[in-house]
Amino acid sequence: MNAIRSKRRLLTRTSLVVGFVAALTAVESRSVGAIPLVDGLGGTAGYGQLAMSPNDDGSSSLLNLPFDINFFGNTFNQFFINNNGNLTFNGRVGAFTPVAFPTSNLPMIAPFWGDVDTRGTGQVFVGNGVDTEGNQFVAATWSDVGFYNRRTNPTNDFQVILRERSDTNSPGTTGNFDIDFRYNRLDWTTGQASGGNSIGLGGTEAQAGFDAGDNVNFFTLPGSQTPAVLELENTSNVSSETPGLWSFAIRNGGLPDGSTPSNPLLPVVGDDGFNFDFEIELNQQIFIDPVVAVGYDYVVNSGPNFASVLVPAALANGDADFLLDLGADGTFALAAGVVFDLLSVDPLGFSEFSILEISTAEALDPGDPLAFITGLTFVGAGQVSLTQTPITVDTGNGQNVPEPSSGLLVLAALAFLKRRHARRHGDAAIAV
Repeated sequence: MNAIRSKRRLLTRTSLVVGFVAALTAVESRSVGAIPLVDGLGGTAGYGQLAMSPNDDGSSSLLNLPFDINFFGNTFNQFFINNNGNLTFNGRVGAFTPVAFPTSNLPMIAPFWGDVDTRGTGQVFVGNGVDTEGNQFVAATWSDVGFYNRRTNPTNDFQVILRERSDTNSPGTTGNFDIDFRYNRLDWTTGQASGGNSIGLGGTEAQAGFDAGDNVNFFTLPGSQTPAVLELENTSNVSSETPGLWSFAIRNGGLPDGSTPSNPLLPVVGDDGFNFDFEIELNQQIFIDPVVAVGYDYVVNSGPNFASVLVPAALANGDADFLLDLGADGTFALAAGVVFDLLSVDPLGFSEFSILEISTAEALDPGDPLAFITGLTFVGAGQVSLTQTPITVDTGNGQNVPEPSSGLLVLAALAFLKRRHARRHGDAAIAV
C-alpha cells in the first residue's frame, strides 16, 4: 500500500512533463492471429541486447539511432527507452499513468503507455537490423512484461520499430522514416497504481499513439484509455490480414495527410470495412487508400457529403473506365484519372456511392495499401468519418483475386442492397 501511495506522489511530479506517450502491445501465440515480433537481432532472446535491468519506472541510457529522423520538424539521432512502454528523445520519462494527448513539449513515440513492471517478469530489449529492402531499423521490444506491482500474470508482448526511409526523401531533405507498432499479445491494460485490479484491468487504461510535443500534432490509436485498447492486437491500419500491425510513414516530418496520391490517408481496418476519420476544409481534395478488390462502397457516417471523386489514371492491366453507382440517381461512366463532379448530379452532393466494374484481371490485392488510391472532395468543411467497404467476387477461373473475411462480404452485399433505399442529401447513411 505504501508503495502504491509513493507511486501516486511520483505521478503528480512527473505526469505534467510527459510529452508524447502511447500504448501499443504485442503478444505471442496466445492471441490467435496476432502479428509476430521481429527477432533475429542478436542476444539470447533474439531481440538484441537488454536495454535496462529489471525495474519499475526506469529508463535506458541515451541510445544511438544509426540514422537521423525528422519527427514533426525536430531531428533526432539518439533516444531513450522508458520502461513504461515508450520512447523519448529529449529526456527520460517515468510517468506510468497515461494522460490524453497532447500532453506537453516532450516528443514521444510509445507502443504502450502503461505501468510496466519488469521486477517480476519480462525484459526490455533494443536491437538493430536491416530489412529485406536494405533499410536500417531499430527495434525496442517489451518481451512478456508484467505490470505494477510486480504482477507476473497476465503479461504483454509488444514492439516498436523505427525504420530509416531515405529512399523516400525529397531532394535536399533527410529524416523520412516509418514507425511500426507490433502487438503479439495484449492481456493487461493498467497497473495497480493507476487504479487497475489484480489482473491488470480497470482504472486508467493504457494509451497508444504518439505526440510531437508541440501541443498540435499527435495521434491516438483506437481504444486508447478504454478497455478496447486490448483490441489493437486484433486490428490494423495496414490490412485485415495483419492483425496487430500498425504502421505510420513519417514523411517530411509529418504523417500522411492525404494531400497527394503518394501520401494518402490510411484507414483503420476492421470487420466493418475501412474506416477513416479526419478534418476537411472546403474544396480540399483528400486521397484515401483502402485495401480493395473489384469494387467498393463509400459511405459518409458523419460530416459533409461527397462533392467529387477521382480514381487512379492507370491500373496494371489497363482498366480505364468504371461504373459510378449513385443509387436512385442512376449510374454513370467513371473515367480513370478524371474528376467526376457529383454536384453536377445533385448540388447537395451524396452521402454514399459505389465504384463498380473493376476488372477481375486487375487482381487487386486487399492486402496492398497502394492498390487503388481515391481522391475525394466534400461539400463543406468539418470533421469527416467515412467507411469504405470492399466488394469481391469469386472468379472461379483460377485468377488470384484475394477475398476479405466472410464478414466483409456480408457487409458489402447488405450495403449494396440497402443503398437502393438510403435517403441522401445529408441524411444519415443506413447503418449496416
